[in-house]
Amino acid sequence: MPSPIAVIDFETTGMTPAQGARATEVAIVLMEGERVVDRFASLMKTGVWIPPFITRLTGITNAMVDAAPAAESVMREAARFVGDAPMVAHNAAFDSRFWQSELRHAGLDAPHPFACTVLLSRRIYPDAPSHSLGRLTDHLGLPRTGRAHRALADAEMAAALLARMQHELCRRFGLDWPDHALLMRLQRCARQSMGRMLLEQRQIANASG
Repeated sequence: MPSPIAVIDFETTGMTPAQGARATEVAIVLMEGERVVDRFASLMKTGVWIPPFITRLTGITNAMVDAAPAAESVMREAARFVGDAPMVAHNAAFDSRFWQSELRHAGLDAPHPFACTVLLSRRIYPDAPSHSLGRLTDHLGLPRTGRAHRALADAEMAAALLARMQHELCRRFGLDWPDHALLMRLQRCARQSMGRMLLEQRQIANASG
């Protein structure tokens, strides 16, 4: 059985915690191989005002987060849900910053490594018309799971995209199910070197098997 991977998405008040932005919603989809085994999602109250353009984008209002649980308690629950699982996000540079920042606000560490489905998709599907989550989902014929820019819908779409890419790697290169460590190596690999690296990975796996 493949080790669990936690696929995460945040909705936020802005682009980066460095500019004072905070999370408004978090969702995590726990995957074992291609199977979703659990989900966690919650709005979260930080006391930071949501600009009108963010509300138009996400549908999340100030009234909704004012009635939500405190961010610190949500993040403690999220950390328990994730446990030691490594993480994946679509545009992980964004979500990893908020994961680390919101856990710090809750007094917790964030040791989890992040793989990025944007970086992976650029290597696996270089000819896709776009590597945005919605456009990739449509391009590959994956299901839309709800309103875009709500955390659980986006986390579920990213999880489906991840599983599709893992299947594609198995099909093209004869790999066993790619684990998180291999995904991390792949996203750092130049696209021209990807095939050689994965064939070497298969040879190593065959030799050790």
